[in-house]
Amino acid sequence: MESEGFDVGRASAVSVLPPARPRKLAKVPFVELADGRLQGVVSSGSDIARVYVSSFTAATRTFSCGTNNNRPCGGLGGFPCKHLQALLTEAVSQYGLQRVTDYLKIQVEVDDAPGTYDLARAFGGGPDREQSGVVFNRFLRYLAYLELPGATGPLPEMHWFPATGAVS
Repeated sequence: MESEGFDVGRASAVSVLPPARPRKLAKVPFVELADGRLQGVVSSGSDIARVYVSSFTAATRTFSCGTNNNRPCGGLGGFPCKHLQALLTEAVSQYGLQRVTDYLKIQVEVDDAPGTYDLARAFGGGPDREQSGVVFNRFLRYLAYLELPGATGPLPEMHWFPATGAVS
């Protein structure tokens, strides 16, 4: 079966899950669960031209945060910095608490009131220096998709980008 030059019978597709809640794209434009990590790009609060590549690694319970040119985050210490905390918040908005905790293999106590859990406490392995280039380059490659002409078919690589919800 063919549809406008596209062989549907030979195509593979990834089902795209809608976001659990709308995300704040201005603060955390990119978040993904990949390579055993929760990783993403977080905007700087003080410099519009600076972004941070932040990640939590499931296997080692470590975290990393640095600028897109591999300078360490000044707020990174024995506990995840504000960029990492923003990444966690937006990951839960995008994927839902259960999917994030399952992927990172952590267990948290969740109170009845939303927002009272603190995922960051599960990462007691401390800071770890990871190269940000791979994550940042993938983010830039995905941004190129925004320049493509509109289409009705899904772009599976864009699953991290919420199709619905308010941009703030």
